[in-house]
Amino acid sequence: MAFDRREILAASVAATLASLPARMARAQGPEASNEGTPGIPGPYPGRVVAVHHPNSIVSGTYQADPVEQMIDRGMRELTGTEIPLDAWRKFFHPGDVVGIKLNPVGMPHVISAPEVLHPIIRALEAVGIPRRDIVAYDRYGEQFQRAGFVEWLPEGVRWTSGSPTTQRIQLDMDGYDPDVYMEMPLVHPAYAPEYDLSDAHARRSYVARFLTKEVNKVINLCVVKHHQSAGVTLALKNMSHGLVNNVSRSHATTTANVCGIFIPAVVDLPVIREKVVLHILDGVKAAYHGGPGSSVERYTWEHKTMYFATDPVALDKTGWQAIDKKRVEVGRAPIALLKPDEDSQWLNAQVEHIELASNFGLGVFDDDKIDLKRINLA
Repeated sequence: MAFDRREILAASVAATLASLPARMARAQGPEASNEGTPGIPGPYPGRVVAVHHPNSIVSGTYQADPVEQMIDRGMRELTGTEIPLDAWRKFFHPGDVVGIKLNPVGMPHVISAPEVLHPIIRALEAVGIPRRDIVAYDRYGEQFQRAGFVEWLPEGVRWTSGSPTTQRIQLDMDGYDPDVYMEMPLVHPAYAPEYDLSDAHARRSYVARFLTKEVNKVINLCVVKHHQSAGVTLALKNMSHGLVNNVSRSHATTTANVCGIFIPAVVDLPVIREKVVLHILDGVKAAYHGGPGSSVERYTWEHKTMYFATDPVALDKTGWQAIDKKRVEVGRAPIALLKPDEDSQWLNAQVEHIELASNFGLGVFDDDKIDLKRINLA
C-alpha cells in the first residue's frame, strides 16, 4: 500500500505524541470562563481578519490614530459586531484578570509597540477591567525592561516575567509553576556538565506562574517576524517560547532542531489552550529574514497590516504566507526551502510547526478552510 507525504506525516505525529508524557495539569489561578467557548482555537476557528492602513507607519514610526482604527476594525470584523466595544465584550468581562503577552525579542527593530498596546488597554478598561487587573508579561524581565516596555506602560498596569534575566541554562523555577509542565524526552547538551540529567526537570518545560496563578485570560500580542530555527515567530511561537522555561533545548544547535514538534506540544497544554483567548498579530513593521537577532534591521519592511484571530494556526499560516510573499519579492527562497546563509545559520527552519499544530487540534491549516477577510483603510 502506498502512502502520500501527508499520511506519513500524520503517522509520524501520532507516534511522536504517543511518546510524549506531557503533564496536562490545569491552572490553579482564576478560573477561565467557558462563555462563548474562549481559548484555542476559540469561537472563530479558521477566521482571520487582515487590516491594512497605508498611514499606520511613517519613516519607521508607528502612527497612533491609524493603528487604533486598525484595531477597532479588526475586532469588529472578527466578531461580527458593529461597535468596537461590543467586540471586546465578546472576550472580556468585569472581574477578569487579563494578561498581555508582549514580544521584546529582536529589539529595537521589530518588537511590541506602545501604539498597539495602549488602545488594547483602553478597550479593556472600557469593558470594566481596571488597570490593576491588567498584567503585561514576557519571559525575561531584563529583556522586557531593556525594550522600554516598562517606561510606556500606562500607570497602574502591572508587569511581570518568568525569569529575571536571560540564562544559558533555563532551568530556574522561581517564576514557574512546578505542577504545570510539558514533558518531552529532550535534553539540552549544555546541561551535562552542571546538571543531573536523571532529574526530570531537564526534560520539562514549566509554565509561568503568571499564566497559572495570576490571570484567567490572555491576549497574545505577537509580531510578524522570521525565525531561523522555527521559520517564523508569530502567534504559536510567541506562546510556546514565551510562556514556559527550558525552551532552548528545542533548538540546541543549528542542526539539533525540534521546533516543529516542541511548539505545538507546549501550546497544547490545557492551561494555554483555555486561557489564551485572542491573538493580535502586529505586522505594521515586520521582518522577513535574519530573525530574531541583531541582523534583523536590514530585513525589515513596513507591512502596514495587522491580523486578528482566535485561531493561532490559521493566523500563523496567513502570516507565514505574508513573509514568504515578501521574500519572493526580494528574490529569496520561501522559508520552507531556506538553507543557511550569512544571517540564518540553522540547517532547516521548521515552519512545519504550524501544520503540526493543526494536527494537534489547535486550529485550521488548510487554505481552503481558512476564512481570510482583508480590509483596506484609507
